Amino acid sequence: MSKFTKKTTFLLFVIIFACGKMTAQTGNDTIQVQAPEKDSTVVLATEKNHLNYKTLIIPTAFIGYGVASLSVNGLKQLNFSTRDEINEHKPDHIKLDSYSQFAPAVLVFGLNAAGVKGKHNFKDKSIIYGTSMLITSAITIPLKHIVKEERPDESNNLSFPSGHTAIAFASAQFMFREYKDTNFWLSISGYSLAVFTGVYRMLNDKHWVGDVVAGAGFGILSTELAYWLYPKINHMLGGKNKNTATMVMPFYQNKSVGIGMVKTF
Repeated sequence: MSKFTKKTTFLLFVIIFACGKMTAQTGNDTIQVQAPEKDSTVVLATEKNHLNYKTLIIPTAFIGYGVASLSVNGLKQLNFSTRDEINEHKPDHIKLDSYSQFAPAVLVFGLNAAGVKGKHNFKDKSIIYGTSMLITSAITIPLKHIVKEERPDESNNLSFPSGHTAIAFASAQFMFREYKDTNFWLSISGYSLAVFTGVYRMLNDKHWVGDVVAGAGFGILSTELAYWLYPKINHMLGGKNKNTATMVMPFYQNKSVGIGMVKTF
């Protein structure tokens, strides 16, 4: 087994193990009430509106590692040695990572349409995921321009953190939060797609190891913040007027991520 294969395997193990540990630490803080038969897709969720510090341990550790990799010699050397191993094997550059970053979220909405319900209904899922994408973009895009780390392929100075990986892990955490109480194995399946995205950002010579690990941390943190903010956002959008209806949809176009909202009164 080559050094690169060993390092990649170790990285995969650390991320999957860490995410698995976080699933065990996250308690069931939701009271679900099934809506009337008229609309079985609606689930009213009353969540404790606070952040559980245990859910922040893993993303904080990932972010800390990524930041440290910018200046700590040993971690910087790991960045360079991993890239050297990748270049020796000359893997084919594929663009699947541009699509796999959204795959867990697409699965969540697809499963919802197929009748496999999660914690929230379609509208609430859209608000939460859209919020997560906004937070992810608000964190990663400015950081890229502040840090100005050169990419491994020297194409620009926007390497840290990995935006693709951040979106991938935000999507995977979204899938976990929606299904952890009803189907544990389904809930953690999104992490494999997220890890795939992060690894291929390195194989495509677009990011260092530290960029990818930090991106994973920022993505998980963004989704946790989105679930924490959701009750406030939902109240702001709907208020006490039961006759209002809101549709929120995330979108990706021309390499830009955002959300669109339509509200009727």
